[in-house]
Amino acid sequence: QVQLVESGGGLVQPGGSLRLSCAASRSIFSFDVMRWYRQAPGKERLLVASITSGGNTNYADFVKGRFTISRDNAKNTVYLQMNSLKSEDTAVYYCNSRYPPGWGQGTQVTVSS
Repeated sequence: QVQLVESGGGLVQPGGSLRLSCAASRSIFSFDVMRWYRQAPGKERLLVASITSGGNTNYADFVKGRFTISRDNAKNTVYLQMNSLKSEDTAVYYCNSRYPPGWGQGTQVTVSS
C-alpha cells in the first residue's frame, strides 16, 4: 500500500480556482493510474479525473474543460487544477492510487459566495 495526503482545499467563490495536491509516501514513478474522486454530502463517490504513468488523462464530463490532472514523479505528487469552479463542485476530494492501492483522507472544497 501507499500513504496519500491531499492538501489545497478550501473555500472559493464561484468562478474561482483551486489547486489540489496529493503527496505520496514513496515514489509514484511506477504507479500505473492515479485518480481524483469526489463525494458530496449524501451522494456517492464519483471519479473526477485519472492519469496514467505515461501521462494519459481522462475526465468526467462534468469537469471537462475546467479541471486538469497532472503528476510530478520527481515530487511524488499528483495535482488537480480546478478552474471556473461552480457550487456543484462542492465536495470532499480524494486522491487514489489504483496499484499499489491507496486512498487519501480527503480535502474539503467549498464553492460559495
